[in-house]
Amino acid sequence: MSVVIEGFGGEIVGPDDAGYDVASRTVLVGGSPAYVLRPASVEDVRKAVAYAAESGLPLAVRGGGHAFAGFGTNDGGVVIELGKLAGIEIVDKERHLVRIGGGATWGQVAAALAPHGLAISSGDTKSVGVGGLTLSGGIGWKVRKYGLALDSLVAVELVTAAGDVVRASADENAELFWAVRGGGGNFGIVTAFEFAAHPTTDIYFGKLAFPASEIAEVLQGWAEYQRTAPPELTSIASFANPFLGGPDAPLEIEVAFDGDDAELAARAIDPIRKLGTVLADEVGLRPYAEVLVDGVVPPPGIQLVTRSAFVDKDSVPEVLRILAETGASQGSPIMSIRTVGGAVSQLAADATAYAHREAELMFATTTIGPPPVIAATGPARQALWDKLTPQVTGAYANFLSDAEDADVAAVYPAATYERLAAVKREYDPANLFRSNHNVRPA
Repeated sequence: MSVVIEGFGGEIVGPDDAGYDVASRTVLVGGSPAYVLRPASVEDVRKAVAYAAESGLPLAVRGGGHAFAGFGTNDGGVVIELGKLAGIEIVDKERHLVRIGGGATWGQVAAALAPHGLAISSGDTKSVGVGGLTLSGGIGWKVRKYGLALDSLVAVELVTAAGDVVRASADENAELFWAVRGGGGNFGIVTAFEFAAHPTTDIYFGKLAFPASEIAEVLQGWAEYQRTAPPELTSIASFANPFLGGPDAPLEIEVAFDGDDAELAARAIDPIRKLGTVLADEVGLRPYAEVLVDGVVPPPGIQLVTRSAFVDKDSVPEVLRILAETGASQGSPIMSIRTVGGAVSQLAADATAYAHREAELMFATTTIGPPPVIAATGPARQALWDKLTPQVTGAYANFLSDAEDADVAAVYPAATYERLAAVKREYDPANLFRSNHNVRPA
C-alpha cells in the first residue's frame, strides 16, 4: 500500500504499484526504495522533503538518474524524482536568461533553445539531468569557450531540509550560491535553475580516428596543441574500447568547433589531423542540439566502474604515457581524456565550489562488465591508479562510481570542504541530503 501524504499533488509509487520496476532504479544502478515520490510542483517538493525528514528513512533525489554511484535510488528509503518539474522558459530575451525546472534533461534544454538560436554549455548526453550535471560541474562540448555548465548559472530556487523555498544568486544568499556551484546536492533540492544562455550557430563536430599503434605519439601531440588551440575548439580522446578491439582499438578524437565558419574550423582542427594517420574523418557541420547523444542504458547485470582525476600542465606527458601504455594491454579500462582549460581556467579556484580550475585535462577510466569481470580486473585497475596518483590531482564528481571519504576529499580540496561544511550546517544540519558526495555539517 502506498503512503498518503496530505496535500501532495504528485504521484507516489510503491513496490506493489505498476511502474515500480522502472521508478525504483536509476539509469546505471538498481534499487528497492520504499516509495518513489514524483512531485508536480514546488509545494509538492516541500511536502516530500517534510515526509522524508519525519519518516527517518534514507532520502535520494533524482533528476536524470545518471550518477555512476547510483545516488538517485536506495534500498528501503524515499526517492524524490523530479521529472515532472521540467519546464523550460526564456524569461529575458535580451539577456538570454532561461529558467529550467530541476527535473529537465540537457536534451530537452538543447531542443527547446535551438529554435531561438541559443545554447548553454553543458555535457554531451541528452538524458543527463540538468541538476546533477550542473551542481557538480558540467564539462561538455563548449567548455573551453563558455566554461562549465555551472559557470553560466545566474540563480537557483532551492527547497531546504527545513522545507523553506530559497533563492540564491550572486546578490541573494551568495554563500549558498557559491556552494551549489560545485557542491552537488548537499544543500537541498534545486527546483529551478536560471542560466544565461549564449547565441549559437551550427558547429563543426565529428570523430577523427587514428591507428592503435600511433596512440602514444598522437596523444602527446594532441595535448600539446590544446595549449594554443582556439577556445572554440574542445575535444575528447578515447581508446582501449573493448567493443572496438581493446588494445587494438583505434584512438578516437571527437572534436567540436564552436562556429560555422568552414575556414576557421579547418584551421583549428587540421593540426589534429596532421598528428598521425587518419583512418576516419567524420567531422561536419551539425546543429548543436544534434551533437548531444542518447545515454546508454546497460543491460541487466552489467556494471560500470568509473574513476576520474585532473591533470595539471607539468604532469600531462607522464600521465598520457601511463594511460597509453596501459591501454595497449589486454583487459585495460576504457580511457577517455577531455580538454578543459580555456574559459574554465579564467575564474579563480575559489570562485565556485568547483575548485579544479587550473587543470589542462580531465580523464576517466571505465570498466564495463558483469560483477565477476569487475572483480577480476580490480587489481589491475588499482595498479594503474597507484601509478597515476603521484601525477594527478582531485577528481571530477560526475565521473566517480564511489563516494567514500577519500573520493569526497578528492572532489573537494580541504579549504573548499571546510567552507562547504559551514554552508551545510546552516541549510542541512541533520544531513538529510546525504545521498551524494557528502559534505558533513561542520
